[in-house]
Amino acid sequence: MIDFSTELGSRVARQLKLERIIWLTTVDPGNMPQPRPVWFHWDGTSFLIYSQPKTHKISHISQNPKVSINLPGDAEGDEVAVFLGDARIDLSAPAVTEHAEYLEKYERGIADLNMTPTEFARDYSIPIRVTPTRLRGF
Repeated sequence: MIDFSTELGSRVARQLKLERIIWLTTVDPGNMPQPRPVWFHWDGTSFLIYSQPKTHKISHISQNPKVSINLPGDAEGDEVAVFLGDARIDLSAPAVTEHAEYLEKYERGIADLNMTPTEFARDYSIPIRVTPTRLRGF
């Protein structure tokens, strides 16, 4: 469990409420890190990320559940935060169309993709749950 009562933890908790994009890094079969920007929902204990079914991140997670999540720092390179954790496909998670907070957060982004929430949910149908085990940053 991450301690959000520390100075770093409380700053990161505030940042998680504001950020719209995080960087998810998986590891490919050759042990090469593969970072990519993703949309997310933070519920206070885990990240929920929706993915298209046939992506590399899905195959990477099935082979190696160890991932990292990076929050963007500021323009000076400060306020860096990195979560280390475990990822899994979470078929018990709600579909995008049943996740009101996610839809509210990304309503404009979905529209910018020229998609309806139903179309987005159909394309991004695989829920990935990342449970952080460590937080590093400065």
